[in-house]
Amino acid sequence: MSQIRGPAPAGPGPVRPGGVPAALRAWGQALGAAAAGLLTMIVVAALGLWAAGATDLPGGAFPSVVAAAVVVAAGGSIGLTGDAGIIVQADAALDVVPLSVTLAGALVTAAVFLLPLRHRAVAGTAELLARIARTAVCWLVLLLLIALAARHSFRISVGNDLADEIGAELGTTPTVGFRPDLGATLGFGLLWVLAVLALTFLVSRRAPLSSRLLHYQDSLRPPAFAMVLTLLVYVAIALVIAIIELITGDHPTDTLAVIFLGLPNLAWMALGIGTGGGWTGHVDKAIGLPLPHVLDRVLRTHEQGTLDLGSLAEQDGRVWWLPVVAAVVLLTAAFLAAVRSPARRPAWRHAVDLAVALALTLFVVGMLTRVYAHYGLSLIGIGDLGGNLGGQVTLQPQLLRLVGVGAAWGLVTGFLGSLLARGVRHRGEVRDDGPGHPPPGGRREFDDQV
Repeated sequence: MSQIRGPAPAGPGPVRPGGVPAALRAWGQALGAAAAGLLTMIVVAALGLWAAGATDLPGGAFPSVVAAAVVVAAGGSIGLTGDAGIIVQADAALDVVPLSVTLAGALVTAAVFLLPLRHRAVAGTAELLARIARTAVCWLVLLLLIALAARHSFRISVGNDLADEIGAELGTTPTVGFRPDLGATLGFGLLWVLAVLALTFLVSRRAPLSSRLLHYQDSLRPPAFAMVLTLLVYVAIALVIAIIELITGDHPTDTLAVIFLGLPNLAWMALGIGTGGGWTGHVDKAIGLPLPHVLDRVLRTHEQGTLDLGSLAEQDGRVWWLPVVAAVVLLTAAFLAAVRSPARRPAWRHAVDLAVALALTLFVVGMLTRVYAHYGLSLIGIGDLGGNLGGQVTLQPQLLRLVGVGAAWGLVTGFLGSLLARGVRHRGEVRDDGPGHPPPGGRREFDDQV
């Protein structure tokens, strides 16, 4: 008589017959997800910084700058320092997230994390938490190693030969450098990877849930999927535009730098501006950024310029296409979210869900697209730390405005998307077509986990 075996235990056992120990295999999977994500971030950051000219930095600083970019993109913190003794004072600060690096790392980490779970519909809570914990531990260890390499110092010329010579003789040549804040890097890095994995379970149908969480999937997954889809579509549209600019434009290296470092920054700002949101900021001529010309002109015109539909349209009338793109993308995302939801869900619930989701999404977009960069020098304590020897770039979101327009657009597109989806068969829905089915006119639904 043949022996019938039940399913394998949910948690890792001691040893799988003919294979490696289950615990070792589980840690290998966690290390693979963390390493794949961080390696992708290193490659993307290196390409972007190469295009931006960082390979020409003195003292072999390029690897350290790449490491610093990865640390910041992964939620860490890099502090800038100035040391110029008694002759010259130096001051520097930088707060900007290279979202191209962040997005690439998040997508790869999520994809590799899901590989061992792709054929499963349900998993135990303890097993899922253990997988998340192991991945987070591996992520933090690797991030710490990268952070330790993210430190360097540069010597700065003050633009005056005599002052440079005096400074060199006295050992007070001005320097500016950067180094990681290890505590903040590990703390925010942990929050970053946990947020990525939580969003993975919230969005992907390939991610198994515990039986206790299945009840919430119909209400949470569709709007979360719609928002992630919206953000990715905007990045895809921006990538197409950037490739065209790369082929036809006069500054291909600047375009490459934007693609590999800040493409989502611009794409998601376009989403916020297209829905009626805004940012305020200023760009000094002393610090150059590879910004689109229309943004550059607005931010250089005033001490504090406002980036919104009105100010940008004064520079380029094509900006009025942004609300049209927002309407098409958001309505499509709302329609797909409604199709993924149970047919019995009323339209007003879709509207409320999309309003909350889009308001939260634009709030996060605003927080991630903030920019503050400042550098300055003053000779013998005379003058401030800006002027001709420094510069500043600032970009701050109008968060209340973003949240408000997000809620309004979510209500409208969510309601319309639900109405459009009424005549479409919903995922998981079974219609009655003849004998063997429920009575005519009846309809039943089941959870779609596969």
